[in-house]
Amino acid sequence: MTAFDAAAEFDRQVRTLLDRGHPEAAGLTAAEFGALLAPLRETVTERGGAAVAPEEGRVPFVLVVTREVVPVERAVALTTLAGRTKPGVVDRHFADGDLIRFTPTKEVELPDARAYVLFDVERGEEFCGAVPEDAMAAIADRGRTPLTIEEGIALVTQYPAALAKNKCFSLGGSRCGDRRVPAIWISQNAPKLGWCWAGNPHTWLGMASAAGRAAAGA
Repeated sequence: MTAFDAAAEFDRQVRTLLDRGHPEAAGLTAAEFGALLAPLRETVTERGGAAVAPEEGRVPFVLVVTREVVPVERAVALTTLAGRTKPGVVDRHFADGDLIRFTPTKEVELPDARAYVLFDVERGEEFCGAVPEDAMAAIADRGRTPLTIEEGIALVTQYPAALAKNKCFSLGGSRCGDRRVPAIWISQNAPKLGWCWAGNPHTWLGMASAAGRAAAGA
C-alpha cells in the first residue's frame, strides 16, 4: 500500500483550480478563492492522512466548489480529458434553465453551501451496464453516497484520467424530480455533462459514489 501525503495533494488540487481559472469564473481574486478553500486543509490532513494514493478509478478525496461559487456551465468548460485541451461542454438536451433544477437529493446533505471535501471517491465502473436505479440502490446499501453534478465535475477537474472510454459515470446525487439522471461522458475528445433515463442501462456508464463529505472544522 503506497504512502499518501494528504497535505501535498490538497495543495495540488488548490493549484489546479487556480491554474484552470476557477477564481475568474467565480468573480474572485486568486487570494479570495484560496482563502475560501484554505480552512479545508485541516479537514483533509486530519481525515485523509490514512488514505492511499489515487488510482485511476478511485481517489482519496476531492475538493468540491459548488454552483454558489462557480456556475455549473463555467465549471464544465474548465474541464478537459487527460492529455487533451478541448474544454468540456453541457449537452444540448439540457433545455434552458434545466441545470439549475438539478439539485442534491434529499438523501444528500451538503456540509457547506460553497466548498467542502468529498472523501473516498469511486467512478463506479462496476455499474457499467446496470440500471441507474439499481446502481443507486446498491450504493445506498453500502452506506455510500452518489455524486452530485458539482462533485462529478470536481472529480474530472482534478483527475481527468478518471473519465475514460467505456468508464464514464452517472451522478445520481443530483436530480430534478423526473426520471433523468445526470452523467458525464466523453464526446468529441472532451467531457460532456448530459443525462440518461433512470431505467435505461448503458454499457459505458457506471455510477460514481463517495464515502462521505466534510466541511471545514469537521
